[in-house]
Amino acid sequence: MIHPSRPLLLGSASPRRRDILASLRLPFVVLAADIVEDVLPGETPKAYLERITHAKLDAIWQRLARGPALPVERSALAAVLVADTSVVVGEEILGKPANVADAVAMLSRLVGRSHEVFTRYAIGRPEPGEGALLAARTVRTEVRLRRASAAEVDAYARTGEGLDKAGAYAAQGIGTFLVEGVTGSYSNVVGLPACELVSDLTLLGLLTGFPGAPSPP
Repeated sequence: MIHPSRPLLLGSASPRRRDILASLRLPFVVLAADIVEDVLPGETPKAYLERITHAKLDAIWQRLARGPALPVERSALAAVLVADTSVVVGEEILGKPANVADAVAMLSRLVGRSHEVFTRYAIGRPEPGEGALLAARTVRTEVRLRRASAAEVDAYARTGEGLDKAGAYAAQGIGTFLVEGVTGSYSNVVGLPACELVSDLTLLGLLTGFPGAPSPP
């Protein structure tokens, strides 16, 4: 189970996911999964998220197998957590913008309408093998951005806040001035659905006594 001496491994470089785990007071260490995240021709959002999430989990297993990469031993890890978040309009996945002009184009499509945000996460054992995938779940949230003028969209894109984020905006940052409504998990939009994650970790026996201090293993 998760404990300071047996932390969760977060396979992501996302500072938003780190912040969410820290806000839950879950002990964790970070080892980013480095994979190609391009969408394949004709790939649906559901298929894309499933493929990318499992590719991230495989990448973490491979990195751990190559040798020391963490301040703790592999055997001391409680579990591995990976995730991917997609902003979807219709059946089209909006990735991270390439530059400010690309961010303006994305945001111009999103303002004044609703879109979907999907996060899929997977929880696995520290080592691959039969039964190593413990749980996987995709969570959907509907987000509505208010109508905004071209000047507002351009000014926000130029802040640079959304350049490293799917859909070119941050619901938890300056971009909140555009968010008119959220139906579903807010933390899912940020990058990790906290409610569902805690439920799955508890069902797996990886959390006991939550939200108190983690019980020792």
